[in-house]
Amino acid sequence: MTWTLAIDTSFHVAVGLAHDGVPVAFTVVPDTRAHAEALVPAVQELCARHVVLTDVDEFVVGMGPGPFTGLRVGVAAAWTLAELAGRQPHGVCSLDVLALQWGVTAPAEFVVASDARRSELYWARYVAGRRIGEPRVTAPGELPELPVGGPVPDKFRPDLDWDSEGPTVLDPSVMAARWGELPPAGDEPYYLRPADATVGGPPKSTLPRLRVRR
Repeated sequence: MTWTLAIDTSFHVAVGLAHDGVPVAFTVVPDTRAHAEALVPAVQELCARHVVLTDVDEFVVGMGPGPFTGLRVGVAAAWTLAELAGRQPHGVCSLDVLALQWGVTAPAEFVVASDARRSELYWARYVAGRRIGEPRVTAPGELPELPVGGPVPDKFRPDLDWDSEGPTVLDPSVMAARWGELPPAGDEPYYLRPADATVGGPPKSTLPRLRVRR
């Protein structure tokens, strides 16, 4: 009797539960900028309906790719919950989950992509459902000429080989139920780009510069 909790903040806040490898329920908060405020209430609300949080046996987290700030909220939360429960957290590539959701209707080769902002997409190529190489972030025009699925903004779809049969929303209950079918992502999230907010240099002096006479 195994309960699994999955958390993904690579795009939306997404929390899912599975019981003995069967998806049970999920919550998705469709706000890409409310990760810090929405994640913990989503976990609490979902668990309150199905399982006591202390009875969760496995913790799975999407390691991206995704924007730095939102992604680290989910990773930190999953790592903390697993640590408190004395469990080992399991990281998976978020794009791999979407590829798994595509299932038997997926083409032999395809691309899963998601919004990276700045007019770019995160993406990875798949053959027979398995990812080839590491996730990338590029302009949409640099994607391979293959069928594309995933949470891609509408404005990009006309210029891609968009496949309407592909998944458009990550289902965290599928992540919770079938994470063991995916390659482990390790401990380092797929940020792919540096954080937007960086530490500045030393403060500039407000004192007037003195002219040295020789």
